[in-house]
Amino acid sequence: MSATAQSDIAALARGGRTNLLGFLLRLLARLPFLFIAGRLYGADALGRFASALVVVELVALLCSLGEKRGLAQRLAESDEPPAHLVADALLLALLLGSGAALFFWWVPQPLFPAGSFTKLDKLVVVAIPAYAMTEIVLAAQAYRFDVATTVRARAIVEPWTISIMAGVLFFVVPEAGLPLAYVLSVLAGLVAALVPFARSYGWPRGWRPRPRALHALTWRALPLAGADVVEWGTRRIDIFILGLFAAPAVVGVYYVAQQVASLPQKLKTSFEPILGPVITRNLKLGDHAAIAAQVRQVGFWIIAAQAGIALALAIPGEAIMGLMGPNFVGGTGALALLLAAEVVASLAVVAEAALVYMARLRNLLLSVATIVFQAGLTVAAIHLIASQDVPATWQGAGAAGALFVALGIASLIKAAMLGRLLGEPVGNWRWPLLWAAGPAAFVGWLATLLPEWAELAFGVPAVLATYGLIIWRWGFGPDDRILFRRSLAAPEPAPSG
Repeated sequence: MSATAQSDIAALARGGRTNLLGFLLRLLARLPFLFIAGRLYGADALGRFASALVVVELVALLCSLGEKRGLAQRLAESDEPPAHLVADALLLALLLGSGAALFFWWVPQPLFPAGSFTKLDKLVVVAIPAYAMTEIVLAAQAYRFDVATTVRARAIVEPWTISIMAGVLFFVVPEAGLPLAYVLSVLAGLVAALVPFARSYGWPRGWRPRPRALHALTWRALPLAGADVVEWGTRRIDIFILGLFAAPAVVGVYYVAQQVASLPQKLKTSFEPILGPVITRNLKLGDHAAIAAQVRQVGFWIIAAQAGIALALAIPGEAIMGLMGPNFVGGTGALALLLAAEVVASLAVVAEAALVYMARLRNLLLSVATIVFQAGLTVAAIHLIASQDVPATWQGAGAAGALFVALGIASLIKAAMLGRLLGEPVGNWRWPLLWAAGPAAFVGWLATLLPEWAELAFGVPAVLATYGLIIWRWGFGPDDRILFRRSLAAPEPAPSG
């Protein structure tokens, strides 16, 4: 392995280690919020909140114009001061986000398809520009290999703020506590991102708004923005569709399952800020073999971690969902399918990290086809299950199953497309994944024979330990173990321009 390739893998490994800590912090912070929301507010209120959240975050991501990945390319290619480039993106996100917020303030029906909301509920639109700007600031920090800021903002400040404020606001404004707590968490996350950003990039001296440059940025960013929105939408359109066809309580139960299942998803999406700059540099050098090696490496790290976490959370699923209240246990099937969907989607997300630079339009079209296919499957599954004499919460399992099928097919197609473009294999599957999963599943089954508190306290760690020992011994090679080797030299920060 060349010195440059080793430096790239070291950068990816360092980001992975930081984000593993971020995953654990998210887990610790997310569960209190779900417990408070489920126990205090109930499934109906949680369902209405989830429906609004889907639209808010989708619009906010669109307003960030794909800068989560596009900013790295602009910073790498442009000779302009980096602070000016980031300021252009922030101004555009603020303008677009504020316009969207005003629209949804006056036309709130898409946020609340069930038709029940108050003026305080509508304040959730304040989060749109703040969320979009946070995405850009965190992308700018990631370009300089600062993943710690993302972990601090997303894994500590935001989740703990929403957890604490949801509990406090229940005793002040119980009818709107959840959306207000969410707005406060997004604003707190933005502040937590801006402080290190100001130290890293400084004030954009001499910068002024440039309408022509903003117009060019908008057009250039549309394919990336579309890919980001579609990729994100595959994880949220199920909630939107459930909000249209199912009762708010069903949406609330499904939202809890999705939040638990999204924890391992953070492991793969959090590699993107580091993977983006590494890929753009190798594309500039024309080193396709290095890109393929990085996609394979990161892809295996992600699927190995996700498979273990999925087993540890799915097997004791009833006990986990029961923490939020007995009404949420019906979402156990949806939880298992959602966790499985995250495992099969790992290759697609890593492949897309390169496809957005190498085949933007084709990647976007494939992503659109995926989400359309998923939407059709979801609607069909919901209507089919609704026609049967089964509990309404099974509609959530139908939506999760549609996601699993759609993401699995998309992973295979995107990996094949990237492999052809690079002329190198990019697959992340290794047979030791199966060897580790079998014994871990058996240990998890034994744990289900214990009381629920013991199943969670001892069963989850036992599953992770069993899986981890086997995958480490027979699945990880020397290059894989770089992920846990802190002695590697830290990579040089990206040039400031």
